[in-house]
Amino acid sequence: MIEFLLAAAETAPQGGGQTQIVPLDFIWEQITSLTWLQAVIGISFGMVYLLYGWRIFRIMVVICFAFAGMYAGMLVGQRLGGQGSELWGGVIGVCAAAAVSMSLIKWGVSVLGAAAGGIVTGGLWYAFGLPEQYIWAGAVIGIVAGGLMSFILLKISVMLFTSLGGSVILGISFLALLYQYQTKVMNPPSGNIHEMMFGKTWFLPLIIIVPTMIGMVVQNKLIKKSSEWDF
Repeated sequence: MIEFLLAAAETAPQGGGQTQIVPLDFIWEQITSLTWLQAVIGISFGMVYLLYGWRIFRIMVVICFAFAGMYAGMLVGQRLGGQGSELWGGVIGVCAAAAVSMSLIKWGVSVLGAAAGGIVTGGLWYAFGLPEQYIWAGAVIGIVAGGLMSFILLKISVMLFTSLGGSVILGISFLALLYQYQTKVMNPPSGNIHEMMFGKTWFLPLIIIVPTMIGMVVQNKLIKKSSEWDF
């Protein structure tokens, strides 16, 4: 999901005194922590989200904003201090964000569509090996484009953020399954996935962006055939 990537905004030291803007370590940790069963379930759910996200987009908007509200509430509670402040801050944040997103569903779709556009263009910036410290410039282009698209045709934003969300789940789960195979089945074990992910800047964006584009094409065809679908 989109919040999965946004939550990984921490930076880690890299060779040569540079900072790691793209959270590869965080993503790799998620890949290696999944079991083969969790990876198979993730692939199944990711495929549904990728191809049929337009049918469940309302609940996904609420879930995305609920997670964001929980994170913000926990941060506020942590700053306020006191026993249970972080927990109650998270609970209040979830309830408030979910309630707001349910009443402003179209604005929620616009925000998520803009965020998805920023992730896609930021990923392209990274894939082409441009300076990582300026990846925000590439992301801003996508945010503006995604936001403008939502005002022209909101369905594009729905297809974009649901396809990206499904692609993230599908890609991470697929890599986790390959990791399980390479480390536990192959003899001798292989580290190709790790080498590709950390050595080739185009590898991770390819895994995420290509399925996103395919998902948008398929969803567009399915939406056109469904006369009942609307906001």
